[in-house]
Amino acid sequence: MVLPWVTGAAAGLLSLHLIQRLLFPYFWEDLKYLLRVVKYGLTVEVYRLRGKVSTVLDRFVKLAERQPNKPFILYEGDVYTYRDVDRRSNRVAQVFLKQGVLKKGDTVALLMSNEPDFIHLWFGLAKLGCVVAFLNFNIRARSLLHSIQSCEPKLLIVGADMLGTLEEILPSLQEDIQVWVMTKDPTLPGVITILDKLEAASEDPVPVKLRSVNSLKSSVLYIFTSGTTGLPKAAVISHMQVLKGAAGLWAFGATPADVVYITLPLYHSAASLLGIGGCIELGATCVLRKKFSASQFWSDCKKYNVTTIQYIGELCRYLCKQPVKEGEKDHKVRLAVGNGVRSDVWREFLDRFGDIKMCEFYGATEGNICFMNHTGKIGSVGRSNFFYKLFFPFDLIKYDFQKEEPIRNEHGWCESVKKGDAGLLISKVNSKNPFFGYAGNKKHTEKKLLSDVFKKGDLYFNTGDLMVQDQENFLYFWDRTGDTFRWKGENVATTEVSDIIGMLDFIQEANVYGVPVPGHEGKVGMASVILKPNKSLDFQRIYEQVVTYLPSYACPLFLRFQETMELTGTFKQQKFQLVREGFDPSVISDPLYYLDHSKKTYVLLTKEYHGQILSGQVKL
Repeated sequence: MVLPWVTGAAAGLLSLHLIQRLLFPYFWEDLKYLLRVVKYGLTVEVYRLRGKVSTVLDRFVKLAERQPNKPFILYEGDVYTYRDVDRRSNRVAQVFLKQGVLKKGDTVALLMSNEPDFIHLWFGLAKLGCVVAFLNFNIRARSLLHSIQSCEPKLLIVGADMLGTLEEILPSLQEDIQVWVMTKDPTLPGVITILDKLEAASEDPVPVKLRSVNSLKSSVLYIFTSGTTGLPKAAVISHMQVLKGAAGLWAFGATPADVVYITLPLYHSAASLLGIGGCIELGATCVLRKKFSASQFWSDCKKYNVTTIQYIGELCRYLCKQPVKEGEKDHKVRLAVGNGVRSDVWREFLDRFGDIKMCEFYGATEGNICFMNHTGKIGSVGRSNFFYKLFFPFDLIKYDFQKEEPIRNEHGWCESVKKGDAGLLISKVNSKNPFFGYAGNKKHTEKKLLSDVFKKGDLYFNTGDLMVQDQENFLYFWDRTGDTFRWKGENVATTEVSDIIGMLDFIQEANVYGVPVPGHEGKVGMASVILKPNKSLDFQRIYEQVVTYLPSYACPLFLRFQETMELTGTFKQQKFQLVREGFDPSVISDPLYYLDHSKKTYVLLTKEYHGQILSGQVKL
């Protein structure tokens, strides 16, 4: 009697397994990932209910006690252990405590490139309970001044290699902002040096009460983003967001034994929160590089026994464009965590560099939604299911590409798109998934919110991104909306570029937009301009204007001269048709020009040169 029962049970289990594999092929992977997310969330919640708000900085201090001699940062041949970083950051805190220039809650702006002292200053200031604003070291002049003023810092701290940038803006800085520089000797008037004071400072910890917080929703960082319009905006980053970011590597399967290679700029949330924060969550080691080098990438990975790398789509493409070398799969990298890689580059990357688990994710710096591709599905930024939407409600809604706004039906409600169609990604704002907005700019905060979407009183965060969800619930990034595009891994605000070009006395109007280029991630900058009456073009002045006042990734590579500027029904500049037409001189009758750095001007774009761009012969 037992044998038939066992046989029947086995047959039933086999049938269930086959049905699961057929109808729900990702069930176990989804369940495993969901359990990890729930476990992390419950841990944070238990701490909160006990009245112990534990931050990423608190975890770092504990790790410095628990594993003091473990390397935390490897940089240009130097090793900084957890204890080293803890003590150096204590010195930072002691310097400013002794000077009496900062109090808990003050904001300090940081203008530094990738180096260990960026982290020492960040942690030291955080130990005083200060909010640290990470400034983009690529921006200059007007944009940089705007960024500094928008976060209202008490202090501005500048790295030794950023003194040239500081010198440009120093006369225009507000007098009530103290300027400190990472040097021993003052080289500019009115600045205060730090390195000499660090040498004399104590390594003793400052009082814990200075960094203690009552709520994970309190602000700890400002990270700048172009968002979808205008000049850079200071996204308010809470302790909760830092904790979520720090859990990313762990959620993808990284362990304390991993060595994480960080070449992305620390002023970005990917490097600072996911990278540095992720290493702290794991208790792992990171290899920090001043800037990305395609030629040195894999040799660094071998040299430091790197097991996890961070990427953006452009980084992967640059690596694939490098000359093929023998032994390219001879490394220990097992995880690659990042976003924005195209499917063709993804496949080429794996074919060329070996069996690496690509952990693609999606998340805006200031956003309240994140997707993680835990299955490795090529091209996808993540998956959704019933349980995920339960914890993180989101939707893809119909969008009017001409009017550049969500479509509302006759009743005034938005409508979801069908699976397979592109829709605007929106995420519900509630107590569990709040949106903290931008520092000092209520108007921009309100513009990122959509109200009365599906019913009266509901509130959603507008990501500004168009996504597609397929029949298996995989999500794919489709495009960006609004006055922005992405190039070289950076967001470019078209209105900022237009304003810079519009400052020239012979330009009447400039319409800036991004156009796709085959074989490249994102979109390259292009500007359609109209001359003022009785004025002539000065290409050299346009060149000097954009390279002086814009970061390199924001300089328009193509110019198009028109006699009139088309407007939408709401009198906005028409970009849709311009983007579709691109920069092809065989279909555009208007004069086209391209930025030539070798000649330091814009020169005529010929059909031959256009063909060389499309074939990849020209490096953009």
